[in-house]
Amino acid sequence: MNEPFVAVRLTQRQDFQFDNQFADGQPPLLSDEPPPMGQGAGPEPERLLAAAVGNCLSASLLFALRKFKQQPEPLSCEVSVEIGRNADKRMRVLGLDARLTLGVPAASLEHLDRVLASFEDFCTVTASVRAAIPVSVTVFDALGAQLK
Repeated sequence: MNEPFVAVRLTQRQDFQFDNQFADGQPPLLSDEPPPMGQGAGPEPERLLAAAVGNCLSASLLFALRKFKQQPEPLSCEVSVEIGRNADKRMRVLGLDARLTLGVPAASLEHLDRVLASFEDFCTVTASVRAAIPVSVTVFDALGAQLK
């Protein structure tokens, strides 16, 4: 992404359901609050935040590995969101835990230590979110070995 600004337009469909329009020509994404407020017809904002962090981390890891002409596919990522009350008793996202999994064994990848030491630094979303919310990141290979 080279644009200095990006925009998302949200339009209320009904109640707590919103169409999220990301760019011209792309289909909108429906978001909704879970019951009892909404109907759960789409992801709620907390899951969208988790998806943004997971997507950025996955893309950053893939980009860093591909710079060394490595093929780690298929990557997967699961992001858990801890939600709870802050000191003022307001519901907040208290933390995010991202678990990335490479699609191949670590032994098949070159320069992996170097990539693992730096890929998070280039993740725009995670670095920005991390300024306010703790984000932990672990990386595993296809055999289940924890690499980071």
